[in-house]
Amino acid sequence: MSSDTSATIVTPQLLREWGLPDGGDSKYSRGQVLVAGGAARSPGAAMLAGTGALRVGAGRLTVAVAESVAAHVAVALPESGVIPLPESPAGGLDGRAAGRMLAPEIPNADAVLIGPGLDDIDETVALLSALFDDSESRQDDPVMVLDAFALGALARRPELRDRMPARLVLTPNPGEAAALLGRDPDDLGADTVEIARTFRASVACQGYIAAPGGALWQIGTGASGLGTSGSGDVLAGAAAGFCARGVPPDRAAVWASYAHAVAGDRLAVQVGPLGYLAGELLFELPRVLVEIGAGTR
Repeated sequence: MSSDTSATIVTPQLLREWGLPDGGDSKYSRGQVLVAGGAARSPGAAMLAGTGALRVGAGRLTVAVAESVAAHVAVALPESGVIPLPESPAGGLDGRAAGRMLAPEIPNADAVLIGPGLDDIDETVALLSALFDDSESRQDDPVMVLDAFALGALARRPELRDRMPARLVLTPNPGEAAALLGRDPDDLGADTVEIARTFRASVACQGYIAAPGGALWQIGTGASGLGTSGSGDVLAGAAAGFCARGVPPDRAAVWASYAHAVAGDRLAVQVGPLGYLAGELLFELPRVLVEIGAGTR
């Protein structure tokens, strides 16, 4: 990872100074997360993301996945409520029908994550269009987190940003960043800032985190083993979880990126620099938060 002198390096001391909201007196105090994704071929992505949200302290979880796998997900992830989403004849989600089904669920959540496990870009565009074409952005809407195919859909239909909630978090990898930029990234720190300004969003990309106003942070840790299937789903879920707890979106993206990276460092020692699994990151996230020792506010 290249250095960037304009970026603030994230340290445990910085995170301790920021602190985290307290745990409240019940699960309702720590926020509701809705994860929408999980096509029939890839429901595990939504499960990883949802579990990531719970592992950083979110109180309640609902996952919306393809109806053919919904019962299996409900059994495998008993901590979550499950919404079965209609499927297309091709076996993916029926984006427009799914969007219409999800629209009434959005106001019930504190943070909504869309994208993990979606596998058809056209249907994802249809899903976002159905959710947001007829809506108006409001500051009191839930925080929206977009990942994976939802980022590609936003790149195709950037005008949808004006209809999305005011508070938006994007978690692209470099390939998805290229789609959002309309070109290949050449300076990832500056490019992350550009995406944040263009889409008025907090953006976490490969160890850089940018706020809509131009502030930039850099994670100075994280093993190469993080480049494994499902790792990005865990990161996006953690970001949604922190948002649901009431952490401001830019700081939530920083918290998630740092915890994700340090979890990778821990597993690089315990398992090896390569070969640990995204699911194993989930067990490390609460331990990382304890090690940071961030007080509540």
